[in-house]
Amino acid sequence: MFEKILIANRGEIALRVLRACKEMGIKTVAVHSQIDRDLKHVRLADESVCIGPNPSPESYLNIPRIISAMEITDSMAVHPGYGFLAENADFAEQVQKSGFTFIGPSADVIRLMGDKVSAIEAMQKAGVPTVPGSNGPLPDDPETCVRHGREIGYPVIIKAAAGGGGRGMRVVQTESALMNSIRVTKAEALAGFGDDTVYMEKFLQNPRHVEVQVMSDGQGNAVHFGDRDCSLQRRHQKVLEEAPAPFIDEAARRDVYQACVNACIEIGYRGAGTFEFLYEDGRFYFIEMNTRIQVEHPVTEMITGVDLIKEQIRVCAGEKLSLTQDQIKIKGHAFECRINAEDPKTFMPCPGTVNQFHAPGGLGVRVDSHLYSGYKVPPNYDSMIAKVITHADSREEALARMRSALDELVVDGIRTNIPLQEDLVRDSGFSEGGVNIHYLEKKLGL
Repeated sequence: MFEKILIANRGEIALRVLRACKEMGIKTVAVHSQIDRDLKHVRLADESVCIGPNPSPESYLNIPRIISAMEITDSMAVHPGYGFLAENADFAEQVQKSGFTFIGPSADVIRLMGDKVSAIEAMQKAGVPTVPGSNGPLPDDPETCVRHGREIGYPVIIKAAAGGGGRGMRVVQTESALMNSIRVTKAEALAGFGDDTVYMEKFLQNPRHVEVQVMSDGQGNAVHFGDRDCSLQRRHQKVLEEAPAPFIDEAARRDVYQACVNACIEIGYRGAGTFEFLYEDGRFYFIEMNTRIQVEHPVTEMITGVDLIKEQIRVCAGEKLSLTQDQIKIKGHAFECRINAEDPKTFMPCPGTVNQFHAPGGLGVRVDSHLYSGYKVPPNYDSMIAKVITHADSREEALARMRSALDELVVDGIRTNIPLQEDLVRDSGFSEGGVNIHYLEKKLGL
């Protein structure tokens, strides 16, 4: 087991990793930008290193500085959290070449799954259901592109192979608009990602976003921890998640679980990962794999009782999975509300000083947050400041518990999206369950 881990992240996920390390008896190193010197995990870590100015490229995205911090602190491994360098294959490769361990999959696997075209090909080979599409990059030949469109059926969506987070996509409703849409998407992909490779898929009209949590030790063993529904999204950004996903065909669910486990073994995956799917009319369609821990991992922890961060650290230290599939039991239901420092109507970021912070409590209530009274939320990074998670025996009880938790939550001094979350957990359509990915934007009139 690692004696010391450097945490290459900030905010609530850095604190979450630190807590897991402390329980495992592992020493921690916190790296931070100049403005982040007062983060809670920086104060709690065994050691801390300032790695640069506030802009992310000069600190949290600066690979040489992070590796230098590992060297001077004698760290054995680095935990990337999510975001920043968590899915950066070059970072994983340089960490390994420098003699340290990257807590995640190998650089080759990150590259494989980071390219949407190669990821789809790998999933098809492993038996994971995918969206009907071009099954590879679109050529410059217009006739081939038009043929693909006719075979798939309109509407279709053009996607950048190197895209992500909702960027590099364009929906095409008719054949007459196809070639121009391809040209525009290729130009945007080249400008935004440095790669103009695009591919085509069937555009599903009203799908849900359902994902499967997996863990694999890279030694031929893999398990799943059930699924999550992340359909409440605004501009492809998740707002509220729950586990397990309601109203899913059980046969399709079992099949996709097994396919995900098989795929992990097939590609030699190591660590925590998430297979993301669109779900429509009782069928799953693979869209991408996140090769890291997810923001919404707490809802899975609540319904399984498994600490995913600890298990992730163990397998990346070379241990075999500590659990078999039969030992993983799904119990009850859980919700997670993301709390952001932003205007609840305009969604503009609202940094500033938190005059008072009061976290809710009670049975089945968990709050993952780095906030404290007097903390100054900087304008430089993602606006998420907390996650409120509730768990109960039933979906209805867990949702009622979330309503009470949000009523108790106090973040005074800055504007937050708490009013939006309070509205969502009382929304009749969401309360019934099974809403699609367009539900929130239609509700907001976007």
